[in-house]
Amino acid sequence: MRRIPDFEAWAIFAKVAYMGSFSRAALDLHLSKATVSKAVSRLETMLATPLFHRTSRKLSLTDSGRLAVDRAERILAEGLALEADMGERSMVPSGRVRMAAPMSFGIAHLAPALPDFFALYPGIAIDLNFSDSQIDLVSDNYDLALRIATLVDSSLIAKRLCEVRIVLVGSPAYFEKHGRPQHPRDLANHAALFYTLGRSRGAWQFFHATHGDYAVNIRSQLRVNNADALMPMLHAGLGLALQPEFLVWRDLAAGTLETALPEWAPRPISLNLVTPPSGIRPARVEVLIDFLSRRFAKAPWAWDGKTGSMQKSK
Repeated sequence: MRRIPDFEAWAIFAKVAYMGSFSRAALDLHLSKATVSKAVSRLETMLATPLFHRTSRKLSLTDSGRLAVDRAERILAEGLALEADMGERSMVPSGRVRMAAPMSFGIAHLAPALPDFFALYPGIAIDLNFSDSQIDLVSDNYDLALRIATLVDSSLIAKRLCEVRIVLVGSPAYFEKHGRPQHPRDLANHAALFYTLGRSRGAWQFFHATHGDYAVNIRSQLRVNNADALMPMLHAGLGLALQPEFLVWRDLAAGTLETALPEWAPRPISLNLVTPPSGIRPARVEVLIDFLSRRFAKAPWAWDGKTGSMQKSK
C-alpha cells in the first residue's frame, strides 16, 4: 500500500531552503528548531540522500535538494492558499445545506422565511425536504431538521425554539349547530377530524390543571396524515380537530375558527432545531440555525414554555 507523502516535511523543507537557515525557518513557522530539523531529516532518510550541505557557517542545497525545491515550494504555496481560501469561505458562509421540515409548518412558515435568509446569505443553497414522517438525519445525510414534537433521548443535538400549543377548534357554524363540548367525554357526541401522525393513533389526550390527564377515543369520518387537509372540513363546519396553533392562529384571530375546551388542552409540544451529533458544524449551517432561531422564537403563535405566555413578536 502506498503511503501518504509527508507534505508537512516538504513544506518545512521549502521554508528552510527559502530562509537559508533552520533557525529562521523555525521562527517563521512558529516551530521549534528541533521540529524543523527532524522534518528535514525524515525526508533525507526516506530519500536516502541529503537535501542540504550543512556547515557551521553555511547551509546550501545539494543537487537532490535543488531538484526537489521547486515542487516543495508549490506544496507550501498550495497549502497556504487553501487555508486562506477556506478561511475566507468560513467568514462569508457559502455552500449547500440539506434540511428537512414538517409539511404544514414548512409551507406555512419556513418557506416564507427563506427569501429573507437568501437576501442575507446569497452564497448558501438549501435542499429542503418537506415530510411529516421523521427522517434519519445521519443515515440520510441531512445537516438540519425542524421537528415539532416532545423529543425522545437520542444522540442528536437539539435546540428548542419555543412551545407550540395544540388547540381544539371548530367553525362558528359548527358550534351553533352542535353546541360546545364542556368536557372531553362530550366529544363522543361530536364529529371529529383526526390527524394520524399525532402523539396518539386512536385517541385525543387532554390535560387539566386540576383534574389531570384525560384520554378520549375518537371515531372520525376523516383521518389524514397532514393537518392542512383538515382545514376545508373545519371551515365547512363538518367537525372539530386538534390543530397546532401555528396553523390556525390567523383563523382564530379572524373568527373563522374558534376554540373549545379552553381549560382542557393537549400538553404543548416544542419546535426544535435538530442536527447530527458531530461537534463541528459548517458556518452555512450555523447561520441558518441562528436565523431560524430568531425568526421562530418571536413568531406570533410561539409560546414561552417558562412563562406560559405568547412571545412578543417584533
